[in-house]
Amino acid sequence: MSAKLNLLVLRCQDLSASKKFYEQLGFQFHKEQHRTGPVHYAAQLEEMVFELYPLKPGAAVDQTRLGFRLSVEGDLKEKLDRAGIEICDFTHHPKYSVYVVQDPDGRKVVLS
Repeated sequence: MSAKLNLLVLRCQDLSASKKFYEQLGFQFHKEQHRTGPVHYAAQLEEMVFELYPLKPGAAVDQTRLGFRLSVEGDLKEKLDRAGIEICDFTHHPKYSVYVVQDPDGRKVVLS
């Protein structure tokens, strides 16, 4: 048996702020609603769907840590600076740089 991740769902306190944050990293979302469920946003990433859902009232935000390898024209740091996204940590490897940022819900997001 083999397994492949095909769905990632994040529950977000401020859905529009989270959508904007991830759009600044290059994700393209479309609005969805399944039957009577909540309105949410979905982005297709090759063979995986990345969804942002509203956090249920009173529910705690998780401490999930995410990592994305981004295809960025130009310098990733400059793109993050222009978007007003604060870099929490930085590591330089011989072939690439890794930036750690924080999404609107406080989750660490590792970008390379």
